[in-house]
Amino acid sequence: MITGGKSFVSSPPAFSNDAKRLLVCTGNAVSIFSTSTGLQISELEGHGAPVTSVIVVPASTPASKVLCHCWTASLDGKIRFWDFTAPELMRTIDVRLPIHSMVIPNLLNQPTKSNGKSPNLFAYIYVEVVKQKEGQPNSSRGQIRKCNLTQSRLAGGVNLAETRKPGCITISPSGKYIGICEAHKLRIWEIPTKDSDNAVYKKIRLHHTKTFTTLAFHPTERVVAAGDVTGRILLWRGVGHRTFSTGDKFVNGGLNKDAEERPGVRGDDDADSCTTWHWHSAEVNVLFFSSDGAYLFSGGREGVFVVWQLDTGKKKFLPRIGSPLLYFTNSSDPSLSSISCANNRIHLLRMPSMEILRSISGIKLPSSVSDIYEGSGSGVFFDHTAGLVAVPTDNYSVQFYSLFNDCEISEVQICERNHQPGDEATVKVNLVALSRDGSTMGTVETRVPEERIGGLTSLKFWACDSQNKDFSLSTVIYEPHREADVSSIAFHPTCHMAVTSSYGGDFKIWVRTHDTRLKDQMLQSSGWRCHAVGSYKKKPMTAAAFSADGSVLAVAAENVITLWDPEQNILVAVVGDSLEPITTLSFVGKSAYLVSASQGSNPQLTLWSMSKLSTSWSYKLHAEDVSCSLDGSTFAILALLPKTSESVEPAEGTLQGLDGAILLFNVENPVPLATWFVSKAQGGKLGFVQTSPKLEDEFADVKPAHGLLAYMNSDYEYVLYDPFGEKDHNQSITREQNLSSLEEKEKIGYASIYGELAEFSVEKDQTQIPYIPYEKNLETIFSGPSHKLAPLTKLCLDFLESSLERRSVTVE
Repeated sequence: MITGGKSFVSSPPAFSNDAKRLLVCTGNAVSIFSTSTGLQISELEGHGAPVTSVIVVPASTPASKVLCHCWTASLDGKIRFWDFTAPELMRTIDVRLPIHSMVIPNLLNQPTKSNGKSPNLFAYIYVEVVKQKEGQPNSSRGQIRKCNLTQSRLAGGVNLAETRKPGCITISPSGKYIGICEAHKLRIWEIPTKDSDNAVYKKIRLHHTKTFTTLAFHPTERVVAAGDVTGRILLWRGVGHRTFSTGDKFVNGGLNKDAEERPGVRGDDDADSCTTWHWHSAEVNVLFFSSDGAYLFSGGREGVFVVWQLDTGKKKFLPRIGSPLLYFTNSSDPSLSSISCANNRIHLLRMPSMEILRSISGIKLPSSVSDIYEGSGSGVFFDHTAGLVAVPTDNYSVQFYSLFNDCEISEVQICERNHQPGDEATVKVNLVALSRDGSTMGTVETRVPEERIGGLTSLKFWACDSQNKDFSLSTVIYEPHREADVSSIAFHPTCHMAVTSSYGGDFKIWVRTHDTRLKDQMLQSSGWRCHAVGSYKKKPMTAAAFSADGSVLAVAAENVITLWDPEQNILVAVVGDSLEPITTLSFVGKSAYLVSASQGSNPQLTLWSMSKLSTSWSYKLHAEDVSCSLDGSTFAILALLPKTSESVEPAEGTLQGLDGAILLFNVENPVPLATWFVSKAQGGKLGFVQTSPKLEDEFADVKPAHGLLAYMNSDYEYVLYDPFGEKDHNQSITREQNLSSLEEKEKIGYASIYGELAEFSVEKDQTQIPYIPYEKNLETIFSGPSHKLAPLTKLCLDFLESSLERRSVTVE
């Protein structure tokens, strides 16, 4: 099993002490990248939920820079200590509460030893606490707790604050102060030099009329900066003179002043002055002081990195980054920093010139624009032969991403986008399709009408250069189906032909014109033209697909399937009559079978025999997506699980947090060959991809005709399964107990997935299942596809044998 597509920007990253590595929170793991190449070199795995914080232990001496230790915190409620050069897990602390943020002040402000012993190391964690009230739904609150890392326990009775929801803790560069943003106020605590379980904290609050979004501490002075939702930056000087200790060598005085002598300070806030800067047009996400304290860095939705000179307020810019900024991270090397962007990309910067040295690019996160029209789809398309996935992005592009290497390959700009990244998108790339050989790409984009005026649908064909594999625009067709929306696009498997269907009641077949030479022998660029138009009783055409040899074109006319000769545009046959409109059509490899799926209140999945023009078998379930192997006789469906009542708490070991199931079928057998249960299935996609030569050791048993099965969820996180392997299937989930959750109200249990028992003989099918000896470790003895599981008596015997110790025999 291979996983990928994780977010690189869910939490701030951290540099190693030598600034040669960057530690990035990626889902349940921490990925370690080289700052010189931008490539991943290792990974820290062990958390059971997304990692929210990573903190590198700083080097106390120049010689200790070779030590590479870090702390991580996760929503699984565990704090882990790592040696990330090995990589090796060294310690685990379980606080039993989801951790959203963590800081360790003692690492930055090393306390002196007492009686030859090192003092306890404390972490401050922002946890989520669920409160239960009788007769009311459970509510979650945020609390800042204190954890004794040395003794691996929470400090009893210490709760610095309780908020409506957990957020992020900000720590000063010296480790002396921590703070949080809470609505219209900042809450700041002074950390005692000698921290203990019973330490007493001094705290202040700073107020504002708008909601705060971020804050930052000056490295040497009592200066605090904060950004709000309107784009303003507030700068307080002399913070905490009345409340905090006066022994700070960087502070002069600390006199009580009247309100008139404290310009900009609201109410009784403990500060000498407050200055407001306003350049950003939207909320400020990034604030950070330079190491010498002379500059303040800021960023927001505009995608512009701003450097403010603290004394004069003068600005310098790094524009056109292309995406809203989220985090800024500095390193021990003053010339190297990083900025994290909302498009799942981390830029490494050379400071102070602000030159982008290189970028670490993940898969582009799903578009924030909801589907403009019904049936526009997610637009994700799998390139079966190259092991790539094409995903539409927010900046009107299509990103090609390697499923095997988990990295970006290229990006094609579908249409220009000149406005700021924070502006509302007005164009959505609805559909993407590639030809079998990857030489041509088709895209459908829709422009949002302004006040119901100016909407436009465009069909574009792109040609791939054989040398550099870049796509260039070949043909643009505006309103290919008049004013109707395009429902699907598909390419002919062997020749330059494509089909588009529309909800307006017709489909069109497009062919590429041949290259021609003019009199001066200059090559004229080829284009695409309409070859034929077809319709059936003016019904909306909702899906289309070519057969493996291209001789048959199947087009769904709402509730029926029409079969056409694509060369002569002749209607050959009409089959089916579903209760709901058909949304998906796909031919199963080179076999004579066609799969159709419909959604709605009466969803249905049907396998059609093209040789008999009749139904082979049918299930009543909601199929979110269907994918068929290119050359084999297997196909997979992504089915949505019925939603359970919120009042019913799921039992331990059931499908908690999982909302979909992947079922693998063979056309000859209505019983699924294998089952996987997945999360975030709404909007997910499936695709068969050929195995990369580099993965022959990882998937030694993969059949070349079938390859791997890729599943991408609604957040663009993906998993590659081995359809016929034994180690991927249904980890830690009992299939017999959970398939019943797929049932519909009209049917219960077995019949909703496997069909009615009267349709086939269960005993006969069981005798046909071949027995394969099951030699597995204790950990995997009950895992495996259903068609390879041994009888229960055999499994119990192996289980008992694996629990016994063998007596060693000594030969004299």
